[in-house]
Amino acid sequence: MSKTKGGFTLPGESGYERLTLELAEKWGADVIRDSDGTTLSDEIINAGYGIYSTICIIRDHNEWARKNPDKLQQTFLMTEPRVAEGESLKIDLMKDFFEEQFKINETKDSLKYWQVFDRTENCEVKDWAYENGCVTFTATPWHKYTVNFLAYRIWEEISMYNHTTNNWDKEHLMQIDPIYPETMEYMTSWMKEWCESHPMTTVVRFTSMFYNFVWIWGSNERRRNIFSDWASYDFTVSPRALDLFGEKYGYYLTSEDFVNKGKMHATHCVCDQKKLDWMEFVNDFVIKAGKELVDIVHAYGKKAYVFYDDSWVGVEPWGERFAEFGFDGLIKCVFSGFEVRLCSGVKGVQTHEIRLHPYLFPVGLGGLPTFSEGGNPTLDAKLYWRNVRRALLRANIDRIGLGGYLSLTLPFPEFNDYMERLSDEFRMIRDFHANGGPLSLKPRIAVLTFWGRFRSWTCSGHLHEHSEVDLINIIESLSGFPFEVEFINFNDIKNGKLDDFDLLINAGVQDSAWSGGYEWRDNAVIEKVTQWAHKGGCVIGVNEPGATDGFDTTLRLSHILGVDLDRGERICHGRWLNEAKGSDLEVLCNKAAYITDADTVVLKDEDGVPTLTMHPFGKGMGIYMGGYRHSEENAGVLLRLILSLTESNGQYITDNVNTECAYYPNDKKLVVINNSGVEQKTSVETENGKHSVTLAPYDIAVIQL
Repeated sequence: MSKTKGGFTLPGESGYERLTLELAEKWGADVIRDSDGTTLSDEIINAGYGIYSTICIIRDHNEWARKNPDKLQQTFLMTEPRVAEGESLKIDLMKDFFEEQFKINETKDSLKYWQVFDRTENCEVKDWAYENGCVTFTATPWHKYTVNFLAYRIWEEISMYNHTTNNWDKEHLMQIDPIYPETMEYMTSWMKEWCESHPMTTVVRFTSMFYNFVWIWGSNERRRNIFSDWASYDFTVSPRALDLFGEKYGYYLTSEDFVNKGKMHATHCVCDQKKLDWMEFVNDFVIKAGKELVDIVHAYGKKAYVFYDDSWVGVEPWGERFAEFGFDGLIKCVFSGFEVRLCSGVKGVQTHEIRLHPYLFPVGLGGLPTFSEGGNPTLDAKLYWRNVRRALLRANIDRIGLGGYLSLTLPFPEFNDYMERLSDEFRMIRDFHANGGPLSLKPRIAVLTFWGRFRSWTCSGHLHEHSEVDLINIIESLSGFPFEVEFINFNDIKNGKLDDFDLLINAGVQDSAWSGGYEWRDNAVIEKVTQWAHKGGCVIGVNEPGATDGFDTTLRLSHILGVDLDRGERICHGRWLNEAKGSDLEVLCNKAAYITDADTVVLKDEDGVPTLTMHPFGKGMGIYMGGYRHSEENAGVLLRLILSLTESNGQYITDNVNTECAYYPNDKKLVVINNSGVEQKTSVETENGKHSVTLAPYDIAVIQL
């Protein structure tokens, strides 16, 4: 593969100037960046490269924060349930929470939003008293109670994670809240001074805007992570924000609207109009306040990029208003293929950049060694690149890069050699996109969720964090498939958008945002999907698709799928006998599933329970899976199953499930990749005949047609 340059952002490190400049040359970097915990020396800054400077606008202001402790960011917390043994109860508010992360907000403005609940009777206790970190009230013996209260966040969560991961011995960073005019005035002044003091910076990398995704730590190390959601809005609250919301929307939210009996309102769940209004309110504020800072950066002749992680909540890159910020670029850290698609599909920015893994830290996100004794960063890089590369073949990304401590690569020269090869692979694929996109095959696919386009290519987190979620596994497989994929919601269905697609996918547990929850109670949705499928559309349902209570079937699409769920109500009913035909697709078993129709073909079962079925419906088809988990082999079998639903001629598809390909018609280039750690032989039928290739582990080949 020829050596190329550009499109690579290298993390530099003061004290390691020679290493920085050597690897910049080796990896073809055109930009050098700083990272959390590193700085760039004058020698690096003046070496002729573009310079990214990382700022987290809400942290690194401890001196100002100490003078303005009432301007720290906050969140609602709910104590663990406590059972009253007598007629009074005293609850220690901080007993369950990490005291280095939170501090009770005892102000009058805060106390008006606190609530005490009798969770046994499911009612609010109005008469209570607060003193010295505890809430006391009259109780009913043997009832359980909780307290919702506001707490300042006194240690910024990403800094907290980096601090504990790298054993930093330095001051804890706090986060300040721009909802207060005094904070915003300080931020704009600071931004101007920063731009003036960094004349060599070409790109200001915002990490990200103002509000971090929720990450609540507990006091007990056995349950340090109490709650985390990459798209949650729980860390956006404050008495001022709640007051402003009430004035704007004409009603006031309560702590319980956020706490939700302790379940919170995770992105995995459908939500009510109150949460949607709050998200709109926060998004509006973040756009207006963020644009002020972006405009300052532009006034100093610099570009502004935003990091699609960390404090990204309220930015909403897939929202309709994202372009109003005026950002020049978007950067997303990626572990998986769906995150590539999450970045590449965003409108309103010129440059789309992904930050690769492994991150240059001693240990990885899961705590296993990476750039430390016992680690194998080269293998880690190959496995992450395997996930990312298949999506890159389908969707264009302008830049790649790394972050962290470059000096950690010194004991691992083979990692540096592999990154040289990887960066050349990326630039080659990027050039193919520049000359025209890859060939897409039928069917056109719609993924139906409660959120629709607003949550395209995500299930609120990284694949390794939510691997038990069916939809995130489905979209990871889809990210590298040669199909057009779009995410739609239930209003889209009612507005006739299904007519644009050939295949509809719905996957998730009942009442989740991914399955759809209460949206399936709308008969207009059922009518539209039924008519569309009968005319020739195909539905793939996974786990509990279309599930809701109150109707004759749990799965409201059971007449299309030929499968329903039995929660125990049908224990006396007879069942159709299964005779599984066989399939290579590894699926999970939902033990409640049973077939409802003699025409349902059982492809796979487990102890008599259907796990994979096909059911003809009019001119269309319903396919049911008990559950799906992504793997290279499973993705390959799923691809072929989807193609079998169309009149595909089998061209431009590899005949080995461990391999994949993409064809770029304008360049007449066929790119074939090996997704496995062993040598693979594969063939591809094209308009110009069959082409065969042997690929080394994780290798890539380009065939000129």
